Amino acid sequence: MDYKKIIAAAAVIMLTLTSCGHTVPSDVEKPETQSDAIQIGLSIDSLLIERWSRERDLFVSKAQELGAEVNVQNANGVVEEQIKQIRYFIDKKMDVIVVIAIDDIALRETIEAAKKEGIKVIAYDRPIRNANVDLYLSVDNEKVGELMAEYIKKDIGNEGTIIQVKGSPTDFNVQMVQEGFERVLSTTKIKVDYAEFSNGWVAENGFTVTDEYLKTGRVPDAIMCGNDNLAAHAIRALIEHRLGGKVCVVGQDADLEACQRIVEGTQYMTVYKPVERLAIKAAERSVDMAKGIPLGLKDTFNDGTYDVPYDKLNPIAVTKSNMDEIITGKYHQKNEIYLNVQ
Repeated sequence: MDYKKIIAAAAVIMLTLTSCGHTVPSDVEKPETQSDAIQIGLSIDSLLIERWSRERDLFVSKAQELGAEVNVQNANGVVEEQIKQIRYFIDKKMDVIVVIAIDDIALRETIEAAKKEGIKVIAYDRPIRNANVDLYLSVDNEKVGELMAEYIKKDIGNEGTIIQVKGSPTDFNVQMVQEGFERVLSTTKIKVDYAEFSNGWVAENGFTVTDEYLKTGRVPDAIMCGNDNLAAHAIRALIEHRLGGKVCVVGQDADLEACQRIVEGTQYMTVYKPVERLAIKAAERSVDMAKGIPLGLKDTFNDGTYDVPYDKLNPIAVTKSNMDEIITGKYHQKNEIYLNVQ
């Protein structure tokens, strides 16, 4: 038995566990790494959002497979913590920093500091404005909005009344989703009767907005929610008003509970973003960038000041009719999706 390998593996596990969810204070001495492996820092918005846990695991696994080491930090939705974490990565001279940004504007100066030190920066899923990152890697967010609006149009017809429970106003993806959504709605007579942002992506806002609207005596034909967490709480309000399954509710992320609600009939549609491919590609891109391998991308994204390389994947609308084709056995297991309808 090779005890050295066992001890080394245990050390890696302990490092991963201690790094996830905690910012390492700047006044704490940590031993310098003796490894010649590529060093990647991953700063996550919040692990309270289901998809980030899945993507973290996929990213770390693929990066390790490619011979890199990953330090994961969870900012718990606090932008000041995320700034500290990125500065910690700079101090530790990471080769690449991957950021799931809480605030698309507040990180600019910190990202600029990383780039001045020669560290490559990837904006993962969400852009970072005016920062000239080395890569923006995401899905086509305008297409996400288009898919939501197209489904609502298909379900309620060319006219009707809807409400929106949008995501965080500091997440630029929300604006891009909205642009796609409005582009489709502009070809209809569908009216947005009420819309509200959800600061920090607080899911309970889905309930508050929907409940207050329903208390006026009005019932929307559809509810567009910024993600599936918001949709879950909007549906809870509908159920309390005895309207569960009677109002078209759409969301995004294809969370397991959203898929369960879709086959049960309380949520009508979600947008699946191929996050497995996104996470794996992010790890591959990180390693390539650390090695100086050209990205070879033609698409660019204007961050407000700079045109940055843009690598985007296509989202897919998921409903009860195509759940098994798109999701079952690939993203979630059948026994989990159909848990409440068997």
